[in-house]
Amino acid sequence: MMRYNLSTIISLTRLSNHEVLFLGPKRLVDVLNRSYTNEVGVEAQGQDAAAPLVDSFGRRHNYLRISLTERCNLRCQYCMPAEGVPLSARGALLTRAELLRLARVFVAAGVDKVRLTGGEPTLRSDLADIIQGLRGEAGVRSVSMTTNGLVLTRRLAALQRAGLAALNVSLDSLRADRYERMARRPGLSRVLAGVDLALQLGYSPVKINVVLMRGFNDDEICDFVEYTRDRDVEVRFIEFMPFSGNKWDDSKLVPYREALRAAAAVHALEPAPPRPNDTATVWRAPGYRGSVGFISSMTQHFCGSCNRLRLTADGNLKVCLFGAAEVSLRDRLRAGDSDALLLRLVRAALANKKARHAGMENLAHMENRPMILIGG
Repeated sequence: MMRYNLSTIISLTRLSNHEVLFLGPKRLVDVLNRSYTNEVGVEAQGQDAAAPLVDSFGRRHNYLRISLTERCNLRCQYCMPAEGVPLSARGALLTRAELLRLARVFVAAGVDKVRLTGGEPTLRSDLADIIQGLRGEAGVRSVSMTTNGLVLTRRLAALQRAGLAALNVSLDSLRADRYERMARRPGLSRVLAGVDLALQLGYSPVKINVVLMRGFNDDEICDFVEYTRDRDVEVRFIEFMPFSGNKWDDSKLVPYREALRAAAAVHALEPAPPRPNDTATVWRAPGYRGSVGFISSMTQHFCGSCNRLRLTADGNLKVCLFGAAEVSLRDRLRAGDSDALLLRLVRAALANKKARHAGMENLAHMENRPMILIGG
């Protein structure tokens, strides 16, 4: 994993229009060197701060995923190595005030949707305050959350009052023994109770994230489709993705077309209308309240419509989930950079976003964070 701050960045003062060049993840070159701050600051003030975040391929980015913590109360096999991971010191993580300030920077450039992730975001004691601040102080139109669901029955009502608009729950098995084997912790009944509460509170739909792994839960595809019969849920089958420490290999991958065939062999599925920038292709069984979606990150990428950016709990910007390169916004914020300079750095990082991710074989050998340190 490569993390960059401005002490590693070389100033190129002779570039026309003060372009930002990136020479690959190990040799990032950026005009935002501290010795160049005054010139860049003047230019940033002259830019339209409200200009949308558009990369070199014309993709507009209006969706920010913010990891609130690296901690989690589960140890899911595809997310965290069995031995755990070294966590950042508390002081290295973004405070609520820092998080809200960075959110305002993104909102000023057109970001209107924020998803809170982790780790497990409900472990933040100030989660309701963060949601309220994002909706109010930062001006985010829609705040959603991805959670393992273990404490929803205790916390969801307060989070809804704070402004939480939508909910994804990670749930990889409907069988208690399998759930515990995957998560390395018990808790299935608590998660299902949390989903039921979310439905009672009016969340529509509640999205259920299911990471499919061959030989583990691929025989539950039809069980999950059946789960949608009487519930306003969207079960989203996700292809197993390679991250550091999760022992990925392609023999565990269940391609989305195979999963779709398995579901359609039992349930008469019909395609739902496509939604802009959606990562899932969605299908419905006639008469069922809910739906199922298939997220084909590995076998049929959707990079061409990507509108997402990621902010890690320790304040690093990732422009691609699968990319190793990161830029520290936290360090620049704590060094006193203005909002204009922070936004300039965001645009510089976005200029390096590639047309698509590297593909299965390359990703399997790429140095990257474990999923828990990126944010699900």
